[in-house]
Formats: sequence, C-alpha cells, structure tokens
Amino acid sequence: MTEQELISGIKAREEKAFKEFVDKYQELVVNVCNSFLHDRDDALDVSQEVFIKVFHSADSFKGDSKISTWLYRIAVNKSLNFLRSKKRKNIFSSLDLLLEDKQNNPIDSVADNGENAEEKMSKNEDIERMIAVINQLPKKQKTAINLNKFEGLSYKEISEIMNISVTETGVLINRAKSKIQKQMIDKIKKNKP
Repeated sequence: MTEQELISGIKAREEKAFKEFVDKYQELVVNVCNSFLHDRDDALDVSQEVFIKVFHSADSFKGDSKISTWLYRIAVNKSLNFLRSKKRKNIFSSLDLLLEDKQNNPIDSVADNGENAEEKMSKNEDIERMIAVINQLPKKQKTAINLNKFEGLSYKEISEIMNISVTETGVLINRAKSKIQKQMIDKIKKNKP
C-alpha cells in the first residue's frame, strides 16, 4: 500500500492498513523515542502510545507534510510528555545510554586510527563533558540540537516537528552550539593542571 492508502485505511479503521503502517514505521518511531528517553523499554512503551495516537487522530492528518514528519512530531511530543511525567530533568542521562544504539550514533562513525588507551580515555572524557553541557541547555535548544545532530534532521524538518519557524530553529541550534562550545572550553580550562 502507498502512504496515502495506509492513511485512508487507518481513517476507515482497517486493521490490515494499521498493522502495515505500524510495521513500516515502528523502527523510526522507536528510534526517535529512544533518542529522547535513552531507555529501549520506555521507547517501546511510548511508541505504542504514538501509534494509538495515530489510530485515533488519523483524520487530523491533512497531508500538508510528510507522514514521517507527522510521526516525528507525535513521537517527540509523546517522549517529552513522558519525560515530564517522570520528572526527568536530563534527556541525556548517561554516556552508556547515549551510546547504546551504536547504529545511529555519529560518535561511532569516527574511524579508529590506532588510538592508544590514553587517547580513547581522553575522548570519552570529552564526550562525557559534552553530554553534561547538553543536559544544561534549555528544553527547546536541547530538543533542536538532538534532532539535528543525533537524528540528522534538517532545519525545515525540525521546524515542522517543533511547530516553529525555520529561522527560530536555526537560532535555537546556533545558541545551543555556542553554549556547548563556550562551556566545553570553560570545562577543559578548569580541568587543566
């Protein structure tokens, strides 16, 4: 079935169309949820909520954007709601959780050029510092930088998901980058003997 046929089938409450829709988009939705929650079990739970929302609100999909953008928006909102309900303050709670899904992690794409153990340890410490800095960003900046750098989405896609302008998306990402850079430099200076 085409995407339009799937949506039409869901609107008509066809079980086969809904099952095919879930099969087609489940991995995408779970990965988006996991990029915010950093817990595969929680991501699976929230992804079920996303698909329930899709089933009940398919009539609201007007086709103005791509289905994937609509799903991203729902997944991001459900993930943020989950975090709020659990009163979690840190989206990136630990380095281990961030690196859990190696397939989608840009850090893992860096080639191993024969680094020694000390260089690897130093790189891990830098990553931990960066995670700590990202955790301190305001919620909108954290969301925008996460979607851009870890999900690889364009400013336009992020603006649609966050329901803001492309310009505001750029401002959020640039401010986040600036804060990350400044705080990383400050942290490195403080840790030098």
